[in-house]
Amino acid sequence: MNKGYIAAVTRGLLINVTGKPQTVVVEANGKTPDAAMPVKTSPQDTPETIALMIGEAYTAWRENNKTVTAGEKEVLLPSCIAVSVNDTFDLYWTGSDLDSARDRLAQRDAAPRVECVAEIGKLILPADRSSVVQNRIAVVTGGAQGIGEEIVRNLAAAGALVFIADLNLEGAQALAEKINAAEQRTAALAVQVNVADEASVETMFNMIAENAGGLDLCISNAGVLKAGSVLEQELADFKFVTDINYTGFFVVSKFAGRLLKTQHHTAPRWKTDIIQINSKSGLEGSNKNGAYAGGKFGGLGLVASFAMELIEYNIKVNAICPGNFLDGPLWSHPEKGLFIQYLQTGKVPGAKTIADVREFYESKVPMKRGCTGKDLVRAIFYAVEQEYETGQAIPVTGGQVMLH
Repeated sequence: MNKGYIAAVTRGLLINVTGKPQTVVVEANGKTPDAAMPVKTSPQDTPETIALMIGEAYTAWRENNKTVTAGEKEVLLPSCIAVSVNDTFDLYWTGSDLDSARDRLAQRDAAPRVECVAEIGKLILPADRSSVVQNRIAVVTGGAQGIGEEIVRNLAAAGALVFIADLNLEGAQALAEKINAAEQRTAALAVQVNVADEASVETMFNMIAENAGGLDLCISNAGVLKAGSVLEQELADFKFVTDINYTGFFVVSKFAGRLLKTQHHTAPRWKTDIIQINSKSGLEGSNKNGAYAGGKFGGLGLVASFAMELIEYNIKVNAICPGNFLDGPLWSHPEKGLFIQYLQTGKVPGAKTIADVREFYESKVPMKRGCTGKDLVRAIFYAVEQEYETGQAIPVTGGQVMLH
């Protein structure tokens, strides 16, 4: 068991006790504070075994600390959990958010903490809807620019801790700095990843677990597009698009699913989400753009299949299918964007300017405009909030594609 997966089991225990998101920060080979909750393990222990050990250790720790006052609707939690493997201790510092967990680590403050337990009622309250991702831990692949950046900014503004996962690490770091300054807290962290490479994706999820304790929401957004006729497109271009858009979603779901399953061992009632950012092209196809549409169609097959398998661990899997994001770099880049590509290739009959191409695509939408980041994120929030939907492809197309 690596440290990230032990962190996920630990976080799961805290979630199960409080009914709310929690954060765990790993300190390797740390000096154990007297007030820490001890857990003794061995290298042979499985996630299931460690989950039982941590649960038993928490029961014993709580009994030893029952002199600490907690109210009727409050629960006592360890600020530090010391997990030993072969007499070496790794410390797992806890908090309701990342900054509080980091503060406890910095101050070596292992005193027990008291937290209110979430109350679950039958009424849908406005406050519940507005805080659907508050304090939840999310990762967005392809999050440093374009539609991914829109998702990241909105999740952070709604109170989530967001890992910005991108091949462009410098861009992700710059965006994280801007968001943290705006939110005046640690709301975003950057991590480099190549979604088509298994080792890179596995390393990313280990990093997330060791730095935050686990995950609640994985948004597989990374995507590329190279338009071309089936009669002319090079196989290398077709494979490039498919490797990122289709295979990349499989790889991300594989390792996200493993982490969320581990967390489930100690938080069996906690629902988590994997969401693929798909496309309207995954619902209706796209002329001279078969590599992209084919990967998106295939992605919906993966979504439905993964949803059937992973619901056993309370992991919901859904897809959001946005219409054309006309103001993003995919469409509007002055040299590589689709507007200029479609103008140069004559895909839009009679178009003489980029404005003509844009007007052509806007005219296809009943609402007469392209999709925005705000439109897309509202659908993401719906998918997270809705506890009775999985395996769905949710269109956000302004009426251009309607499901029956």
